[in-house]
Amino acid sequence: MKPTTLPVALIQDRDHGSREANLANIESRVAEAARQGAKLVLLQELHNGPYFCQHESVAEFDLAEPIPGPSTQRLGALAKQHGVVLVSSLFERRAAGLYHNTAVVYETDGSIAGKYRKMHIPDDPGFYEKFYFTPGDIGFEPIDTSVGRLGVLVCWDQWYPEGARLMALAGADLLLYPTAIGWDPDDQQDEKDRQRMAWILSHRGHAVANGLPVLSVNRVGHEPSPIGASGIQFWGSSHVLGPQGEYLAEAKTAEPEIVMANVDLGRSEHVRRIWPFLRDRRIDAYADLLKRYRD
Repeated sequence: MKPTTLPVALIQDRDHGSREANLANIESRVAEAARQGAKLVLLQELHNGPYFCQHESVAEFDLAEPIPGPSTQRLGALAKQHGVVLVSSLFERRAAGLYHNTAVVYETDGSIAGKYRKMHIPDDPGFYEKFYFTPGDIGFEPIDTSVGRLGVLVCWDQWYPEGARLMALAGADLLLYPTAIGWDPDDQQDEKDRQRMAWILSHRGHAVANGLPVLSVNRVGHEPSPIGASGIQFWGSSHVLGPQGEYLAEAKTAEPEIVMANVDLGRSEHVRRIWPFLRDRRIDAYADLLKRYRD
């Protein structure tokens, strides 16, 4: 099979203090990525502002907006201006009292190609997302674009092999993860290292188990907690993986960065021929996966 090379870019960045400042920075970064040849650009989770889920406050719902809405209009115009497929991550207001953590994909003509509502919602110290987000109800459906069929998932979804597998079974060409994850600054260094490595290994596992490239973009910088805790030090480390989990590109842990890579979309066919995991799945023996636990 003739290789099909897709130039991709991940925009790893920090919060710049306001929605306007963040969107202006995104416009500059996407323009730079396009100048470097990117045809697919992935933005980090909830990129319009700080990671507000460190506390529970009804005032934060004022940040949400409809889809389509002001941000999708601006980001769609950005995709059209530079001729790229762009993946964004927004706080969606669906109705009064009903909100989602939603990724939106824009085609090169600026139209919305599709969206994905985050399915797995965490509720952990510093990550109080269940207060804000209703679990997604669109399912694990890839989004068709001019650069391929994108299996878009969001952050906490990255710990669940089921989501990645279902995207693969629906014909995704790539798996994409907009993410906001980091350390508690008070943790010991060895614990920090274990957490970051587990995060990376989960993505490499999705690539290997499904024979697909994986793109994951994360924040950087320290964001203080509004409730007096130590906040979150986002660990960056955005990366592009090939279908055997190999690194095609990786960012540093602390600095804003545009991560560029060329993804060979034809390589998945080769890898799946030598590692035919989909062929050998025992679908007749997996019924218990629908149970919460096997008592």
